[in-house]
Amino acid sequence: MKKLLKKLVLLSFIVLILIIAVNSHVKSATKRDIHYSLRKFPKNDVGIIFGAGINGDQPSKYLKDRLDAGIFLYKAKRINKILLSGDNGREGYDELTVMKNYCFKHGVDTTKIFIDYAGFDTYSTMYRAKHIFKIKKATLISQKYHLNRAIYIGQELGIKSAGYSANKGKYRGYKYVCFREYLSTFKSFFDVLRNREPHFLGNEIDINGVSNYSKEDKR
Repeated sequence: MKKLLKKLVLLSFIVLILIIAVNSHVKSATKRDIHYSLRKFPKNDVGIIFGAGINGDQPSKYLKDRLDAGIFLYKAKRINKILLSGDNGREGYDELTVMKNYCFKHGVDTTKIFIDYAGFDTYSTMYRAKHIFKIKKATLISQKYHLNRAIYIGQELGIKSAGYSANKGKYRGYKYVCFREYLSTFKSFFDVLRNREPHFLGNEIDINGVSNYSKEDKR
């Protein structure tokens, strides 16, 4: 029993060291690509906004701040198009309709809005951005805690990525999501290594073509 316990403790220690090492590597490789203002911010054709929860037909604070940041970059002409990626995979929960309606109501031309209906996690979003939307360069818009991982995945998949921090004020549960991000980054590192293919792919959508924004969803 003692030998088994020692092995479990040793294994746990090794896993912990690996998690710390992977996160350190990811942060080191991406920290220079995160921006907090328009100063020296690169202009990209496409900005990607990641889903982050809704409350009924309204975005959560995390998501609202991401959308506001993306709309700000669009109006400042630092991005020309917006790719919205989120979860609408279950009854009564549709991040994407909330996201695209919010952008429409705040002045974004719907011909410049593209929708990824299967961005169920960050890796899937970036993989689909590369293989479905054929994006080669992008601005990634999210909170700081999430950007290192998103940029790392994008760069490893062949998307030249710059991050724009959407942090604005305080967030409920921010310490928890920062802690959880260590595990998510660790998982994503191995997703990249094994070139994991998302469950849903589908037909190509030309990011330089006609938007797949559904006008019937405007409210």
